[in-house]
Amino acid sequence: MVEDACLLFDFVRHAIHSYRALGWPVALALGLGVPLASFIAGVLVVVGLPADYFVRTPKSPKRGRALRLVLAVAKNILGVIVFVVGFVMALPLVPGPGALLMLVGLGLVDFPGKRSLERRLLREPHLLASVNKMRMRFGKLPLLT
Repeated sequence: MVEDACLLFDFVRHAIHSYRALGWPVALALGLGVPLASFIAGVLVVVGLPADYFVRTPKSPKRGRALRLVLAVAKNILGVIVFVVGFVMALPLVPGPGALLMLVGLGLVDFPGKRSLERRLLREPHLLASVNKMRMRFGKLPLLT
């Protein structure tokens, strides 16, 4: 257990040192660009969802079996990546829309009970209010839960 903590500490120390070695212009671009890009992507996804997305039953696509499998695997991998990025952004002192990206990541990943978990997360008053406020700014109807 102590060895794992030491390895994690060494990894974090190496990452910080590597980040500093990039120079301040790259560090500034990453520090501002990544949160801004993730915020824009999160807004586009939330605004693009149909208002009844969480209450309707999903339809199965009419594509070939192999293409459906490839798209499902790619969607799940993307969903895990988006969820992990959202989790990191939800940590204290890390800028960005963490909870929103976690919700988007969960929306991409397929697992049993996904819809009920999404609805439970969206029933959190602050999250639902901020999502619906954002949708209203773009002229979209509020999400139905």
